[in-house]
Amino acid sequence: MLSYQHGFHAGNRADVLKHAVLDLVLRGVANGPRPVLYVETHSGRGRYDLTGPQARKGGEADSGILALLKGDAPPGFGDWLSLVRERTEKDYPGSPALALARLPASARAILFERHPAEFKALTENIGGDPRVLVRETDGYAGALKLAPRGHEQIVVLSDPSYETRRDIEALALWTPKALKRWPTGMVLLWLPLFRDGRESEFGELLAELGANLIAGARWPVKPSETSSLEGTAMVGFRVPEPVARASQAMARDLEALWAKQA
Repeated sequence: MLSYQHGFHAGNRADVLKHAVLDLVLRGVANGPRPVLYVETHSGRGRYDLTGPQARKGGEADSGILALLKGDAPPGFGDWLSLVRERTEKDYPGSPALALARLPASARAILFERHPAEFKALTENIGGDPRVLVRETDGYAGALKLAPRGHEQIVVLSDPSYETRRDIEALALWTPKALKRWPTGMVLLWLPLFRDGRESEFGELLAELGANLIAGARWPVKPSETSSLEGTAMVGFRVPEPVARASQAMARDLEALWAKQA
């Protein structure tokens, strides 16, 4: 689907867990002994103005990152929140900007985005960085053509829109191929938790495939609310165990915080 634009949802509760966990992973590989190849299959525009018309239309950041910045954030979120504060609400770092902020000069980043407007914005926002290659093509197919150079550690994030059930099916088909393509690579998936539980079968598949990071958090939903979501999760393969455990603790803390805010 080419209708989805993340700017309407930037900084929401789903972004909070996704970006905090990604930040934890990136800081780990940035300090590791190997150069990094960072890949995204669905990159969006890279950076977002949370005061702009797209973000303010639904005001989803109010209960997400903005509430976390104004309130008592759980302790594990400090490093990521410091980066967000430095950027200010007008330059909220999406996952591409977050990666470039954390990765060293020796890293490479290849970012895929099919949506024409999002690709144009991504190129303007991120494309000037010499570490980055931005491609306007299908991220699933494009990513599978890539291979690390030498001793590079590849880290791949897939964060599709999930506009339809077909999006889950496409990711379910792609994930085993990705794990086979990069036998030592880290693969990270963002997974929405729906009120109707449509993601549960896919979640079972991910566990069977050997995911060692499954960190999910739900928020209270009123019966009158129209949103189909009730939570957010990050799933990872071959993530260092200390990072996986810390991510799961962050998710538990978030869920407890959201329960208090209800």
